[in-house]
Amino acid sequence: MQITIKSEYKGNLRTEAVHCKSGVRIITDAPVDNKGKGESFSPTDLVSAALGSCMVTILGIASETYGFSVDGLEWETTKIMSENPRRISEIIIKLNFPDNNYSDKQKKVIKHITQNCPVALSLHPDLKQTIIINFK
Repeated sequence: MQITIKSEYKGNLRTEAVHCKSGVRIITDAPVDNKGKGESFSPTDLVSAALGSCMVTILGIASETYGFSVDGLEWETTKIMSENPRRISEIIIKLNFPDNNYSDKQKKVIKHITQNCPVALSLHPDLKQTIIINFK
């Protein structure tokens, strides 16, 4: 099995992860509300970002199969934390689609994908995933 990511603790609540294939680096910092500096994504920010990125990546793949475009799609992610235990309690993804006159069938495919991308299916069922889809 090939290693996907190599990581290192840099001190002061900071980590660095390196994607082995590309060499791309990601720095994480603990958030300000949890003794950190908040100078970069927190690990829970990355989980939240991964959910939206996964949805849109799978939508891009599906758009080729079903003959529609998602070019220009933008989204906003809101992460809500809870205490005791400290964890992500909800991730809200607001998808703002470009004006592409999506058919009812395409809209159905889009909705299905947002609920069934690999990251969405990998997260604990207690983590609420709120997906808001806006078509122009």
